[in-house]
Amino acid sequence: MSEFSDRIEKVSISGIREVFEAAGEDAINLGIGQPDFAAPEHARRAAIEAIKDGRADAYTENKGIRSLREAIAAKHERDQGIERHPDDIIATAGGSEALHIAMEAHVGSGDEVIIPDPGFVSYDALTKLADGTPVPVPLRDDLTLDPAAVEEAITDDTAAFIVNSPGNPTGAVSPPEDIREFARIADEHDVLCISDEVYEYTVFDGEFRSPAEFAETDNVVVVNSASKLYSMTGWRLGWVHGSSRRIERMVRAHQYVQACASAPAQFAAEAALTGPQGIVDEMTDSFQRRRDIVVDGLEDIGLTVPTPKGAFYAMPEVPDGFVDECLERGVIVVPGEAFGANGDGYARLSYATDEASLHEALDIMAEAYDAVV
Repeated sequence: MSEFSDRIEKVSISGIREVFEAAGEDAINLGIGQPDFAAPEHARRAAIEAIKDGRADAYTENKGIRSLREAIAAKHERDQGIERHPDDIIATAGGSEALHIAMEAHVGSGDEVIIPDPGFVSYDALTKLADGTPVPVPLRDDLTLDPAAVEEAITDDTAAFIVNSPGNPTGAVSPPEDIREFARIADEHDVLCISDEVYEYTVFDGEFRSPAEFAETDNVVVVNSASKLYSMTGWRLGWVHGSSRRIERMVRAHQYVQACASAPAQFAAEAALTGPQGIVDEMTDSFQRRRDIVVDGLEDIGLTVPTPKGAFYAMPEVPDGFVDECLERGVIVVPGEAFGANGDGYARLSYATDEASLHEALDIMAEAYDAVV
């Protein structure tokens, strides 16, 4: 009789997806982490031109077109001072595939992966799909990941730990001293640090730093994506960079999972990286204004919410029944437990939508709050 794998039975449909399906078509969607900006015009033109002249018809190299990888390497050297050879970069089908192949290359059966709790839903699932064991670590009160808690959780079975700053679902930004500590922990304990940096440019307070800036060994692998940086979620173009030996193992998984990233998306991402960068500042300024609207509005309702320093998420503490009341009234927010057991008692909302909708949603959330307290 045909059966299913133990790995697939360990994961389920994302709680975020379940919330979407429970809401009506006219609901205000504060559940999805997708910028409401158009992708850069020069990026779209580059894809169209590549399609018209036939350059996008065939497979590219497994790792991606050389010029794209050169652009990614130049971006990391420019922004972070990290020197990375283009051969040590893989263009992937979004940040999601980059995370997946990083796990597949480094996590064996029974290996432990330390993940933030609450944290991005893929961390737990991808660890299990790699036949590993997730080890959730509770966040601090300000929703940042504590390096001391990560170090305390390390055992002989630890293969990796994940750092995500700015963070999803929290919007928290780790201070530079914590990022430096994560690099030290990876070096001293000889475990891999997977740094998820897809919200790198969306920082309002503090500063973005990467563990790769401080590592003295090759124990840091960086995942990034054009999705949130340039509002190109539908293009599915991300990348992963690391040392030659780590990239060589990851490309072994990548070549069978994906063969190569979409060719039109690669040409678009190259143009986004090398062309005018005005959209980055425009998006960040807009998200900061929306952040302030949301935080002020949630506090006026009576909710406690750590002020997000980056990304475009807020994670307030909410009373029982609040999320369901919001859904019934036409506002989609995601229950915190969808992101881990320590998310219980919280809700995540995305403010990557227009300001008028945010004001309307806050009015409805106030009604929902009054109904359950």
